[in-house]
Amino acid sequence: MVFSSLLFLFLFLPLNLLIYYSVKNSKIKNIILVIFSLIFYAWGEPIWIGLLIFSAFIDYLNGLFINKYLGKPIAKLGLYSTLFFNLGFLFTFKYSDFIVENFNFIFSTNFVKPGFLLPIGISFYSFQTISYTIDVYKGEVKVQKSFINFLLFVSLFHQLVAGPIVRYSHITNEIKNRLFSWVDFSNGVSRFCMGLFKKVCIANIAGSICLQFLDEDLSSLSVLGGWYGIIMYSLQIYFDFSGYSDMAIGLGWMFGFHYHENFNYPYISKSITDFWRRWHISLSTFFRDYIYIPLGGNKKHFIRNIAIVWTLTGLWHGASWNFIFWGMYFGIILLVEKLILNKILNKTPTILRHVYTLFFIVIGWSIFYFTDIKQLLLFLKIIFGFTQNQLFDFEVQNAFIENIYWLILAVILCCPIYIVVQEKMQFYFMNPIKYSVNLVLDITFFIISVSLLVGSTYNPFIYFRF
Repeated sequence: MVFSSLLFLFLFLPLNLLIYYSVKNSKIKNIILVIFSLIFYAWGEPIWIGLLIFSAFIDYLNGLFINKYLGKPIAKLGLYSTLFFNLGFLFTFKYSDFIVENFNFIFSTNFVKPGFLLPIGISFYSFQTISYTIDVYKGEVKVQKSFINFLLFVSLFHQLVAGPIVRYSHITNEIKNRLFSWVDFSNGVSRFCMGLFKKVCIANIAGSICLQFLDEDLSSLSVLGGWYGIIMYSLQIYFDFSGYSDMAIGLGWMFGFHYHENFNYPYISKSITDFWRRWHISLSTFFRDYIYIPLGGNKKHFIRNIAIVWTLTGLWHGASWNFIFWGMYFGIILLVEKLILNKILNKTPTILRHVYTLFFIVIGWSIFYFTDIKQLLLFLKIIFGFTQNQLFDFEVQNAFIENIYWLILAVILCCPIYIVVQEKMQFYFMNPIKYSVNLVLDITFFIISVSLLVGSTYNPFIYFRF
């Protein structure tokens, strides 16, 4: 089940809200959320519900064990156990085929790939429970002694399958003590409707245009067609993921949880360093806090540390060489910026810094998109004019003209204009006017989104595969 589905919008969410707010006892509320979260997770692939509960139970026990022997050397066993099981599950279900495939290639063997299906959300909830155990070991959070409450932290359907990666410290107080607020609930509805609009009306349309150009035979792709297609993919992946994060954060507010922001208008960045402070913030801060800084951060072997972190960042996204190259690509750019470019960029006009950043971001999404390395290399040759492909075709012209107003809207939503308007409204207008405008916007976003969902079969979500 996905947030941008009619089943979720008109049955699952209203029913969950109705039952949740019909009771006052906080323990029962938590049980209701756990039940609905498990139903949500099991809806598409019920076979993996057992793995989710087992993984949560292992980490729950490890937390108790660490807490019992906190400060003693034996406490490390609980930490090692968490790393062993969670990384073991990841390697088994996500990377085993990739490992066997490369082993066969290197050593000319013929081992059969296991062919495991990838449990939805395993990369997200594995990192959440790993961070919890590490924080308990470091004494930064108190251990959770209720398994139901811990399972709630792991399985909350708002962020279970696609993040943001929520750390236990972010919501530890709200697991036990959540206060209802009409302001939070109203803001949550608004945030959800905006996220739904971004997902359905921007990401899905960008995705369908992208397929029109990048999923055809590349030999007939024009240079401008290649650029237009990959720019559409750049819009799709941003609005797809940030829209889903908006919906997750909005849902959290509706139920009394306050998740951290996951995106901060990354396409207005003035450098790649700035971009990665704004894109998928929960993942980049996880790698920073739990890998980069413990390795020495900027103080010791920072080149090695950057190489490790960005190789792992690429691997986290998928078991394919293009993802590894994608991580290394950004790691190299970040390293060059740190050593050389930042001093130059600081003296460069803002518009040129934006152009520089967007250029390397779009090339990065090319590496991300093509899992077939041969296709990737061919595509890069085409867009840089190293093939005999024509420069222009009427398909690009027609696609651009037909979608010009939609494209203007997409570009506007890449900028914090909506936030600025909201702030101006709060400053200049009285509450009744402000709330009325917000209500009209929410209803408009919702109706337009639902209208596009009705009868539509194209409603993918890119980050489900991670």
